[in-house]
Amino acid sequence: MTPLDLDALDLSALLCSRVCHDVISPVGAIVNGLEVLEDESDTSMREFALELIAKSARQASARLQFARIAFGAAGSAGASIDLADAEKVSRGMFVDDKTQLAWSAPQALYPKNKVKLLLNLVMIAQSAIPRGGLIDVVVRGDGEAPTLVLKSKGSHARIPAHVEAMIAGTPEGGTVDAHGILPFYAGLVSRAANMDVRFSIEGDTVTIEATPKSVAPAPDAHAPAPKAIEDDRPSDSEPPETALA
Repeated sequence: MTPLDLDALDLSALLCSRVCHDVISPVGAIVNGLEVLEDESDTSMREFALELIAKSARQASARLQFARIAFGAAGSAGASIDLADAEKVSRGMFVDDKTQLAWSAPQALYPKNKVKLLLNLVMIAQSAIPRGGLIDVVVRGDGEAPTLVLKSKGSHARIPAHVEAMIAGTPEGGTVDAHGILPFYAGLVSRAANMDVRFSIEGDTVTIEATPKSVAPAPDAHAPAPKAIEDDRPSDSEPPETALA
């Protein structure tokens, strides 16, 4: 099947829809909490409203900071991103959630697209365990040729429907909606990063593995191997030091 060539305007619109979908719930909860504060004089209700506002504000901040790296142009140094930043925003996504995150990765700068791929795979790994569980993230190798392994373990674990076709860029029906844009975008990033993504399942564990694509030998045996394709667009400023709690 021929890969879908999604128009740039449609891609940006769908990614914006995805970010809005993730943020609108906690923002709505903040609004509800403020309305309670305005209308209620009962002490216990006001305390509940303040707790709701605080929790929802942390959640909205965490989701925005995650999206800024996973979908945006944010980077800690040009075309590279510190894996420590990736871990920080990933952990923020799972605060107060039914899913736990284990993380094992070097403390180093990695090419931007490889880190963006890792973050998008974290979200796909979460969707593989709809009832919650554990996501174990392991990054091995250097930034030019890393191996990314994510294992999702939990009750009713399954490879999300159509996710493999979306990552391959060949969605069923030849279209993508806001629900499927994340794996479709992950596929775009994986190809830009020259990485292959594979899924497998055994029992209650889904494994997602991303590895460098094989590079054909150069005609000159002494010539250096070509580098993986990376996004060299300039990044914006560093993420703010907002605490993810």
